[in-house]
Amino acid sequence: MTDKRIGFIGLGNMGGRMTGSIVRTGHEVIGYDAKTDNIAAAGAVAADSVADLAARTDVVLLSLPDSKVVEAVVYGDTGLLASSRSGQVVVDLSTSSPESTRRIAEDFAARGVSYLDAGISGGAALAEKGQLTLMVGGDSDVLDSVRDVLDLFSRDVFYTGESGAGHTTKLLNNFLNAVALSATAEVMVAAKKAGLDLATVLEVFNKSSGVNFATLNRFPKIITGDYLKGGLTNTLMLKDVTLYADLLGRLGVASLNSAGPMASFGLARALGYADEISNTVVDAIGDISGGVRLHEAGESKS
Repeated sequence: MTDKRIGFIGLGNMGGRMTGSIVRTGHEVIGYDAKTDNIAAAGAVAADSVADLAARTDVVLLSLPDSKVVEAVVYGDTGLLASSRSGQVVVDLSTSSPESTRRIAEDFAARGVSYLDAGISGGAALAEKGQLTLMVGGDSDVLDSVRDVLDLFSRDVFYTGESGAGHTTKLLNNFLNAVALSATAEVMVAAKKAGLDLATVLEVFNKSSGVNFATLNRFPKIITGDYLKGGLTNTLMLKDVTLYADLLGRLGVASLNSAGPMASFGLARALGYADEISNTVVDAIGDISGGVRLHEAGESKS
């Protein structure tokens, strides 16, 4: 339990689920979202504005699409930076550019406000259950001071280093996720065209060296027609891979493997799956491979 007043900005796909998890623990959440319906749906109490939310809370959580939106919320004339007060803690749960994150942290620090970057992993299902994994950058003492809040919707919280380290770790993790998903999608389309039994193929992979998160958790559902709606979209996955490639450019690390997932999720966007869950990348690959679907209409779901 915590006695801190909690605010949440961005109650969409992930933010709404995290908010709901907090509310179900018996805590009030003051919420703000451009889509006001999201606030009530998550069980939060609506703030009139970002400034109103800042005035009514001690810890402010952000879950926004990208750094541009985070910066707009932070730096607006009546935004979070201008409305914050000394002693507050802001935790950014978005997937953002580490460079932008460090700049925002410095600007908040000048006002006596602590800013933590907290990448999240676990997707919509674990957000719903309040069992996310967090990778947090910033001041470790500040993290300790708000663990009681983060524990309301997380199972594991890791301290990864100074400001920007959490979002850096998140980009590395998301890239591996993107590689596994796009590569497995390609392989499963090939398995379908080869006439293999897909359930057997997955069982083999999951007992062999090809095993990965997608073979274990995504495709056993996808081959029955369940695309696990509610997760990261193709647009957001492409954004994360692009951020990863930009990060490696800044670090001076050769990015030899980013072309595959960048092409795959870019293809999915171009073919009309932009706002669909990223698991539909398998349909995009299927489209250009002869109209292949792993699950045919009329087949029963397991």
